[in-house]
Amino acid sequence: METRSKRGNKPSHIAENVIDRISDLPDVVLHHILLLLPIKSIAQTSLLSKRWRSLWSSFPDLDFTTININPNTISSINHNSNAKNSQSHSSSTTGLDFITRVLGHRDKNSDLRFLRFRGSLSFSHLNGIIRRAIRHNVQQLDVEVATDDYFNFPRSIIASESLRALKLKSRFPGFRLPPSSVMKDGFRSLHTLSLSLIILHNQPSLVDLFSSDSSSFPLLKKLSLDACFGLRHLSVGCKALEELTLENCFQLQDLSISGPKLERLRVVRCFDASGGKSWVEINVPRLKILHWVHNAITDYSDLENLSLLHEVSIGFFVLHEDVSVVKLHSVSNFLSGLSHAHYLTLDSQCVQIISSNNYFAVYLQPFNNLRSLELHTGFKKNNVLGLACLFRSSPTLHTLILKIINDYKVERRQWNRDLWDMSSSEEEQFWESQTHTLKSFLHHLKVVKIHGFLECENEVSLAKFLLKHGKALQEMTLCTGHSSARDSLRRQKIRSQMMGFSWASSNAKIAFH
Repeated sequence: METRSKRGNKPSHIAENVIDRISDLPDVVLHHILLLLPIKSIAQTSLLSKRWRSLWSSFPDLDFTTININPNTISSINHNSNAKNSQSHSSSTTGLDFITRVLGHRDKNSDLRFLRFRGSLSFSHLNGIIRRAIRHNVQQLDVEVATDDYFNFPRSIIASESLRALKLKSRFPGFRLPPSSVMKDGFRSLHTLSLSLIILHNQPSLVDLFSSDSSSFPLLKKLSLDACFGLRHLSVGCKALEELTLENCFQLQDLSISGPKLERLRVVRCFDASGGKSWVEINVPRLKILHWVHNAITDYSDLENLSLLHEVSIGFFVLHEDVSVVKLHSVSNFLSGLSHAHYLTLDSQCVQIISSNNYFAVYLQPFNNLRSLELHTGFKKNNVLGLACLFRSSPTLHTLILKIINDYKVERRQWNRDLWDMSSSEEEQFWESQTHTLKSFLHHLKVVKIHGFLECENEVSLAKFLLKHGKALQEMTLCTGHSSARDSLRRQKIRSQMMGFSWASSNAKIAFH
């Protein structure tokens, strides 16, 4: 059957009847469509026509992270970008050469929205690529590189007026920042800065660079510093900063954080745990989210003006089991500064510190706004003291989540009593002795979730106590995990006993998962 076009009954393959409507679209629309393709495919569109060569030479978003260009493809692309040089390309052309040529043959009047690159290269190549990008007024620069030796922070970045976001990550061995005097008054347009693997042995302080008195970073909203080796002193007070992340700064000794607009703070694996005086000061009136995990305990802590605090996660790294009185006081001050939090998560080390010292039974301040409390604990025998202390400090708590970390090397006594056995264990007697001091807690608690519930003595005793005295309790969920056939029979027996415990709330429901 012969196929013909509707217009003039001409065969459909007649070229003069074909209209290229895609090429007539505005550049901004075509650039957006091309952005959905890998850069190799985008580059190949330059073979189509002069129109598409122009689109390629002015393409604003260059993401080379997925590039895997073979020599023939690179030669053909560069042939259309610069016909005079096409015959001179050797078959050994590399991806790095391709990036350099793409930037070199780029339309001189076209700006770059972003440039993204991953790879191994020399500092001279890296510096050259960044300088070309700066000349094209790049707005976002995302570079992750490995080099043969330490490299210096590219100074062409500092004075850029177009750069809005910079992510510079060294895989190995790291890079050095220029002196503060060089960076002073720089980064005037930067909104986002992320630096990883910085070497600061000859410049252990960044007190001046990000402080409120610094003239640098006037528009910075998001700052991330990771693996700053040699960093001992840091002060952050950028006036426009909204989000701050510090990670893997193991030698940090003192940290001062302020800022009228800071709302999210994340500090992970920081501070020197081996010795030396250390301190932290946080004064951020608009802070809403705080993630402070696996950090060594400082000798001094001062948290002020955190009245808008909403969500908090706290965990400490303890090098020695014995925590000095100075550090206990620091932990107490730190936790007291979080008293306005609505959602609080404490890791097992934090719970253990609170459990092992009577200090907190006296000095732990109440969390009067707390709605949800999540505790990670090994649930050792002495942990009940810490749990009771935290419950007492949470008078209006709605939801309690316990995540029990079961160390199978540590033997824990199993619940092994009959329903008609009226005797009380040591754990049961302890919890009953807390009934009066936990009155407000028990009258507000509505939801209890216990993960890693293995029907051990201390777990069942706590569940029994909460059921017996939790007048507002609506839901208790006990997540037990998988068990052997023998354990399943024992668990069924214990569960039946728990269903027969005294319940203070007629609306309470208990579920096993």
